[in-house]
Amino acid sequence: MNPRSENEPVPHVTFRVREGAEWVNRTTDDYFKGKRVVVFALPGAFTPTCSASHVPRYQELFPQFKAVGIDSILCISVNDTFVMNAWQQDEGADDIVFVPDGNGEFTEQMGMLVGKEDLGFGKRSWRYAMVVNDGIIDKLFIEEEVPGDPYSVSDADTVLDYLDGTRAPDIVLFTKPGCSHCARAKDALAEAGLGYAELGTSPRILRAIPGTGTTPQVFVDGELVGGADELIAWLGER
Repeated sequence: MNPRSENEPVPHVTFRVREGAEWVNRTTDDYFKGKRVVVFALPGAFTPTCSASHVPRYQELFPQFKAVGIDSILCISVNDTFVMNAWQQDEGADDIVFVPDGNGEFTEQMGMLVGKEDLGFGKRSWRYAMVVNDGIIDKLFIEEEVPGDPYSVSDADTVLDYLDGTRAPDIVLFTKPGCSHCARAKDALAEAGLGYAELGTSPRILRAIPGTGTTPQVFVDGELVGGADELIAWLGER
């Protein structure tokens, strides 16, 4: 295999898709332009690992992918549109877009077309996943090139963990006017390039937060970090 690299564009091809009773041409732009997309590609529809693990987990985690800014999830396989449509229906994977790369053009240009003649499959896709931003490959998850059908890095949980790790944290500061430590906390966040919401406070509010009595009080993703010193320490550990 000679796969494309991160920061390269995805191949520009046209897919022949059956939608209802009509043939439709869908291009790469239709699936990727102006969108943040997760792709997972696999050797074949209705095959054991693909049907039992790969597709179901992406469908199960679809809401979490949406929550971290993914517009759509594509499943690509070197199968025709009739097979892919039947497989989607059989899986009940209504939130995933099944893309039929029947001629293997996209897969070949991705550098992922491999021979599965020993299984009677002919040419098929190697198993991989990727995150694509507006048609540009942001991150690749390619299974190790060993015999068989390895499945350890292109799974939904691995990809979601990567995406969740790149998500900006939700930071809230409780502050009061004239607080030098509040200013220090805000300067530290600005230097780190992190946004935050600032809420004014009062002694009554502070007493409602166990173990606190000073400003600022910083919350990250709903968890109390502490004051300016604790925030700076947290930033140093990121």
